[in-house]
Amino acid sequence: MSHPFQEADGPQPPRQLKAALEILANLRPLVDNHIPLTLRFHERAQRYQTFLLQLDNATLLLDELVPNDGERFLSNGEPFAIEAYYEGVRLSWETDDPVGATELDGVPCYRAALPAELTYHQRRNAYRALLKSGGEISGTLSGKRLAVELKGRLADISATGCKLVLGGDQRNGLQPGEVYDFVAMLPIGRIETKIELRHAHHDERSDLTHCGIRFHGMNGLLQRQVERFVFQLQREARRYQGGDEGRFSR
Repeated sequence: MSHPFQEADGPQPPRQLKAALEILANLRPLVDNHIPLTLRFHERAQRYQTFLLQLDNATLLLDELVPNDGERFLSNGEPFAIEAYYEGVRLSWETDDPVGATELDGVPCYRAALPAELTYHQRRNAYRALLKSGGEISGTLSGKRLAVELKGRLADISATGCKLVLGGDQRNGLQPGEVYDFVAMLPIGRIETKIELRHAHHDERSDLTHCGIRFHGMNGLLQRQVERFVFQLQREARRYQGGDEGRFSR
């Protein structure tokens, strides 16, 4: 069967996970972190957003679809594919079995079978450091293909890219694979570079667009500054978590 979301690039080849415990372990963070999922029916171009609400050893619960016209395709039993991104990993699977309507705490949702196979694609090797919300770092996207500058905040950063969170649904103005101008004010100073937009997902509940971006053509000096900043955040995170204190305390 074809994979409508399959891409050729990535630092590591995709892995096919077939053990139920391994599949559950990799899907669990999507529930715990309320990660948006993109759903597409095999014979249709429209993409829909949903969330993984709950899962057990045999089934999983999917939130209602946005836009909601996709729910009639679910009811008709049309096969679909799902993909999600979490901490640099692309997770995807396909479902051919019928999906049943149900409720969770009085909220309508859909029960589907736990996938028999999960595609795990490590998209990057670089450590990605979360940025504290208390000291928000602003970021701006601009370029010839954007009618206006898009301003948001950085949620995380690595040596190779970062996640930029924008207010509202900005997907119509953004094109994955396009190169844009990017400016951010980090504690180490201003960084200004080209970036490539990898993906953009809109969270309907928070009305925020999460953009995965990769630094593009960054000069060596700026690259080293970003790497040192990320390493500093990594060291602080490990100290806070109580791990590797002997290694990082000096």
